[in-house]
Amino acid sequence: MSNPIIIAVTNRKGGTGKTTTAVNLAAGSAASGQRTLLIDLDTQGHCAIGLGVEASKQAPSIHRLFGASAVIALADTIVQTRWERLDLIPADCGFQHDQGPGDDRRLADALADAAIARTYDVVLIDTPPSLDHLLLNALTAAHAAIIPFVPHPLAAEGVRQLARLFFKVAMSSNADLRLQGLLPIMYDARIGQHRRVREQILRQYGAERLLPGIRCDIKLAESFAAGTPIRVYAPRSRGAEDYGKALERLDLVSRRLSSAS
Repeated sequence: MSNPIIIAVTNRKGGTGKTTTAVNLAAGSAASGQRTLLIDLDTQGHCAIGLGVEASKQAPSIHRLFGASAVIALADTIVQTRWERLDLIPADCGFQHDQGPGDDRRLADALADAAIARTYDVVLIDTPPSLDHLLLNALTAAHAAIIPFVPHPLAAEGVRQLARLFFKVAMSSNADLRLQGLLPIMYDARIGQHRRVREQILRQYGAERLLPGIRCDIKLAESFAAGTPIRVYAPRSRGAEDYGKALERLDLVSRRLSSAS
């Protein structure tokens, strides 16, 4: 029995396509044959919307794990989606980020449960856009991290700040953590600013870490509103094509991490 590959999709800035990326990479991973679990640590709870899941307020959520007592097994919070091989642990939209103890290993310990290891090949975590114990739990549990970013002049500084946090976590609590992918969102190669920001990120982090960009496509917003992954909603769209290319790189990451473990 091998442990699943755990990937955090993260950016401390909102509006970067983080949840759209987490949902569509998870759906693509499941469609490729990987038993996939998507965990929504962001208390906005948008992953459920993107997958067409109606999560009631009374249903168990990932944030139950961070309560004062946390007497709950992760397997008891899992919700099946209508997409084959894809499950979701939804968020609690009422969870306050200052609730619960400051234990950065709680999620990592929960994911080490044998019930998770024998059920899933890939776990993706949609992280909150905040520097708190929820984000630190995600990075402490993950093997790799993907940063979606909009090619804005402030994007490079945001990526640098997050990269410093990655390396701090890697040096202190999670030696397995790798910064594996920087994903341009709403990228348009015709715009000079987008090209300049992309080149800046490329110089700083290298071609291996820069994933193919996701172009602007209204079908991505439409598919999210319809609760349907882009690969199903509009399989011939630019969004479906671009996330398909990003997933190919993600599969390479997963295979490399699997061979190293």
